[in-house]
Amino acid sequence: MDAVRQTIASEGPRGLYKGMGAPLATVAAFNALLFTVRGQMEALLRSEPGAPLTINQQVICGAGAGVAVSFLACPTELIKCRLQAQSALADSGSAAVAVKYGGPMDVAKHVLRSEGGIRGLFKGLIPTMAREVPGNAAMFGVYEGLKKFLAGEKDTSELGRGSLIVAGGLAGASFWLSVYPTDVVKSVLQVDDYKNPKFSGSVDAFRKILASEGVKGLYKGFGPAMARSVPANAACFLAYEVTRSSLG
Repeated sequence: MDAVRQTIASEGPRGLYKGMGAPLATVAAFNALLFTVRGQMEALLRSEPGAPLTINQQVICGAGAGVAVSFLACPTELIKCRLQAQSALADSGSAAVAVKYGGPMDVAKHVLRSEGGIRGLFKGLIPTMAREVPGNAAMFGVYEGLKKFLAGEKDTSELGRGSLIVAGGLAGASFWLSVYPTDVVKSVLQVDDYKNPKFSGSVDAFRKILASEGVKGLYKGFGPAMARSVPANAACFLAYEVTRSSLG
């Protein structure tokens, strides 16, 4: 709440939406890729068409989907994190924000020009994968497990929208519960100064955060992440199921 108050005081309500352009532009592609790869993995693991998968197989499908979406999530989140953090970095005197970013495309152009080209946009890919692979494995495993639990003796296709919302929301919570520290590591690497980096890599970032801030530092921002993830994933899974049903 203090972060909300200070952001509004210094930047107005618009400051709360800083960095929205990149994820907004790619969220449809991200979810299309996530659910498509997961569907292809399901087809590969089925013993015969239409056969239900076990929870363990759903976990594998989620992990496979996580690998695929990492390559889209990494540059998108690098742009988002740079925009969201630039005010704080400017106050700290970091050289990383010697150039004030005007928007998502400005960040992308600056990175391509000054930070190693395309490779610069994929800074933080390893921790992104370390988040997306186990995170999506947990999320899809929990989602399918909760659907089966809520359906009881019925088929999961008969579940109402309320049950799908509950399953989707709790599945989203399981994502962050399982991988949040890796997201913190990813974020600090992506906003790190390119010319004078504080961290040499993911392991170094993990160790330095742990040494300077303790375990608490690895969970900084956990509350807002959960507050976002539960309703966002509840809506996402409901939309997926309703769309899938309408398409037959």
